[in-house]
Amino acid sequence: MTTSRLAILLAVLLAGLSSVYLLPEKLGFQPVGIELRLPEYLGQWWGQEMQVSQKERDTLGPDTEFARKGYDNGIGAQVLASVVLAGEDMMTGIHRPERCLAAQGWTFQTPTARMIEIPGAGKLDVMRVQNSKQVMTRDGKPLEIRNICYYWFAGSKDLTPSHFQRVWIDSRDRIMGGYVQRWAMIMVSADITEAHDRFGRNETATDKLLTDFVQQIAPKVHKPTLQYD
Repeated sequence: MTTSRLAILLAVLLAGLSSVYLLPEKLGFQPVGIELRLPEYLGQWWGQEMQVSQKERDTLGPDTEFARKGYDNGIGAQVLASVVLAGEDMMTGIHRPERCLAAQGWTFQTPTARMIEIPGAGKLDVMRVQNSKQVMTRDGKPLEIRNICYYWFAGSKDLTPSHFQRVWIDSRDRIMGGYVQRWAMIMVSADITEAHDRFGRNETATDKLLTDFVQQIAPKVHKPTLQYD
């Protein structure tokens, strides 16, 4: 029984290693499927440029590009929007946001999939992550910050909320098609403010805020080549 299992494992390993020889010598890179520049105005939202830390830049590939803005609707709501556009190396260009969240001190729940209807376009699948972390106020008291973020990945033509599906699609394209989609990760997030703001939002209201925001920003960021469900 043990010998049989070892034989199967060896066969799978050899098949995986031999697939390297199927890769074309020169891969063709497809056009970028997103607009890297985030809009300054988005309906009632006004966006202001936000800095990307050097630590973030050092973590990812040297040819990775970024766009980040903090949006304010003028009546007390803020949303942070980020785009990370990978370079030629898919392994260092972008990764699951949970890695960054953990490095920044956030504790997060298991991500869950959500579907958002984009008016006039189709259905967009996103991943939802709820986060929390302890910070100290100016008077030295501990305060728990709770946050919700939605993210998804966009290639030249494919959209997916799953990091693992993105890697699978990338491998398929390289082996079967001889080309690479240059992937981007789009993420929007907002704090759940009910605990520290008298008129703050609860979890349900924060989800609605982010859903409405995604419905507005997706058509501005996505190019027409991207295929919705």
